[in-house]
Amino acid sequence: MKNILSVIITAVFPLFSFAQKLTSAQQDSAFVRENFVKQEVLIPMRDGVKLFTSIYIPKDISASNQYAFLMQRTCFGSMPYGKDAYTSRLYYSRPMAREKFIFVKQDVRGRWMSEGVFTNMTPIIDNKTKPTDIDEASDTYDTVEWLLRNISNHNGRVGLYGISYPGFYAISGALSGHPAIKAVSPQAPVSDFYFEDFHHNGAFVLGVAFALPIFGVQHKKPTSKAWFDMPNINSENGYDWYKSMTPLKNLDKLYAENFFWNEIVQHPNYDEFWQKRSVIPHLKNSKSLPAMLEVGGWFDAEDMTGVLDIYKTIEKNKPNTTNTLVMGPFGHGDWSREKGHHLQGNIYFGDSLATFFQKNIELSFFKHYLKDTENKVAKLPEAYLFDTGKKEWQIFDKYPVSNTKKVDFYLAANGKLTNILPQKGFREYVSDPQNPVPYAETVKETVDFLPDYMSDDQRFVAGRADVLTFETNELLEDITFTGEIMAHLKFSTTGTDADFFIKLIDVYPTNEPNSAFTPPNIKLGGYQQMVRSEIMRAKYRNSFASPEPLVAEKQTDLDFKLQDVLHTFKKGHKIMIQVQSSAFPLFDMNPQKYVPNIYKANENDYQKATHKIFSESKISVNVLNSK
Repeated sequence: MKNILSVIITAVFPLFSFAQKLTSAQQDSAFVRENFVKQEVLIPMRDGVKLFTSIYIPKDISASNQYAFLMQRTCFGSMPYGKDAYTSRLYYSRPMAREKFIFVKQDVRGRWMSEGVFTNMTPIIDNKTKPTDIDEASDTYDTVEWLLRNISNHNGRVGLYGISYPGFYAISGALSGHPAIKAVSPQAPVSDFYFEDFHHNGAFVLGVAFALPIFGVQHKKPTSKAWFDMPNINSENGYDWYKSMTPLKNLDKLYAENFFWNEIVQHPNYDEFWQKRSVIPHLKNSKSLPAMLEVGGWFDAEDMTGVLDIYKTIEKNKPNTTNTLVMGPFGHGDWSREKGHHLQGNIYFGDSLATFFQKNIELSFFKHYLKDTENKVAKLPEAYLFDTGKKEWQIFDKYPVSNTKKVDFYLAANGKLTNILPQKGFREYVSDPQNPVPYAETVKETVDFLPDYMSDDQRFVAGRADVLTFETNELLEDITFTGEIMAHLKFSTTGTDADFFIKLIDVYPTNEPNSAFTPPNIKLGGYQQMVRSEIMRAKYRNSFASPEPLVAEKQTDLDFKLQDVLHTFKKGHKIMIQVQSSAFPLFDMNPQKYVPNIYKANENDYQKATHKIFSESKISVNVLNSK
């Protein structure tokens, strides 16, 4: 098996990606040493805890040539450590690094070279009344104050950014209220662990169990070396290995001392522990925010929820905030590393897409708010969104887009996907926890952290009796879905709990030609490209805080969101919906018997169940009106 730590670092933390050619890295390293002076300092917080901070100051800084601060706060380390050890990547994109700012990178509390105790998604305290009221917002505020007082020849402006977990620290910093913070870009930010990285609608994201040591082991003292050990499963077959970890309490063998795993086990529902770790309520309560640039990927399997929820909450509650949304055809953080010919999975979406974002959107945003003297509103649209069907960028002056109509697609008993209410009926299938539906075609993919599955061909499940397929006829004209997709299932089951995994799929014509960059073993004719998917645990149908068992054989309503899209299904294609009750080992397997705490379920709790999907079930979408 791959070294899992290197897999995680490369996939999740773009600043540690080694995908660039050696000569390019050497050029960047030379640029940094020729143009910057590095400082390493311990910055004291209001409660006395000192946070390790690396500062790269342009050599040409002066009273007449001032620079702004651009800061990332991270739990993943501010490498390389040592005042003479220079990074080759001041910023993950070359355009931003070459523009030159005072680049600041800080280890958060309890991580790497910083003092203190680490807390996952530190709860934000809106009204601080005593010195012990500390959070990531206060730590950002105190850091900014120190920088303004101790670094000469700055221009008084600060920008914040971060991808993934550092995106959480960026949005927390935006809530600090410090007047010097002028521009913030949370990119694929974590906003609520319960609905993103580690859970989806109550289902545990089993596929990230490898990463638990990163988030659940405290360091005894500041260190420049990893203090946590990754599990060694001694297997290339993640599917079978994760089956051996079912029931979930088998993970206790690996993580008995892991504080984060124990918190997950102790809090299976969306209780106060998780609720107070959500950023969203604090965006509603904030008095003001700096200019915001939220960035995400339509194929981000990790943190797509956060960027959309943060953007929409700000739009609704702070309509006067300068707020721009960017969603591209990217996986987690892929806009930070240029691929040239950009493929997501097997699908080619165009050339130099990351560079387009870096030069035309990100650089323009930070350059304007941190450097332009007039500091008026930047000339950016409300939303830069990539249409993953047409494979082109689209610009909108409002999001969600207003020029739409709601259309319902019903799951007819004859397997048709139709916008006309069908006759009453149902389809049924048997879900067996001993034989869960795999989420990926090849076993190898199931051992990768942050697996790349969100545009995968779904033909690999076509022969399974526990996957229901509903399909339109060939489309006579293009149809574009935009905004939220909602699933409204009407179902019954012989069990007392159930999961439902819904997939929206674009079915290509059988004569679809391959692109010049399609992998040689792939044929796009008849390809069933996943456009969007999501899981829902039925016991949370009325409340994520207070689960309820299902009544066996009783028809029940289940409504949940599949997240947003911008996708054009082209003329000659078909629209497909698939319904199944597992996507393993991406998500843990539902016992299909109600248990109050799934992390304490026993092996004999897992049982077969027959699920019926009634024809009144529907998928509600917003269709863009043709011009």
